[in-house]
Amino acid sequence: MSESSEKVYPAPSVRRLPIYLSLLRKMRDQGVEGISSTRIAEQLGLTGIQVRKDLAMTGIVGRPKVGHSIHELIEHIERFLGWDVQQDAILIGVGHLGTALLGYKGFKQENLNIVATFDNSPDKIGKKILGRPVYAMKDFRKFMRGKGISLAILTVPVQFAQETAEIMVKAGIRGIWNFAPIQLQVSDEIIVENVSLSSSLALLTQKLSHQS
Repeated sequence: MSESSEKVYPAPSVRRLPIYLSLLRKMRDQGVEGISSTRIAEQLGLTGIQVRKDLAMTGIVGRPKVGHSIHELIEHIERFLGWDVQQDAILIGVGHLGTALLGYKGFKQENLNIVATFDNSPDKIGKKILGRPVYAMKDFRKFMRGKGISLAILTVPVQFAQETAEIMVKAGIRGIWNFAPIQLQVSDEIIVENVSLSSSLALLTQKLSHQS
């Protein structure tokens, strides 16, 4: 494995890159061709140093007194995030949250393509929800054979999350976007990104309750 592939980038910096992308795409659509790190910082309420460090991760080099080509900057960020190629994914758990994710239009810009969904509910299996077929979870391993899909979105109830994750991993899933409020016990080779709605809400309500 190369040194570059082993490098770990700061999570806060990676999480800011989609925010930059949103701004850059908007400005591109307005006909703007170039932008400086300072202007990006001003638009987003950040510091210029912070923005320059974040953008440096993508490998792009700005030109003094000129800044960056917006088109090149978008390309570098998308390539760094892996959004320059389509990433097929499976969604498991077609409840309210799973259905909401299926309807999220932003995944198209991020090149995430949810090709199929899985559930244990007889009322959903065999139907289509927002254009995606719903299969029985018992058929997951059979469905995955030869597909080459490595990413799954997990939105099942917490009591089923660990068992479901183990089935997914055995079928070849290597990256799990986990919306269940539980720390999954999987091998170190499996990449898990936990999305905790409760933690995010806690930060918001804590700040509100202590606001003078």
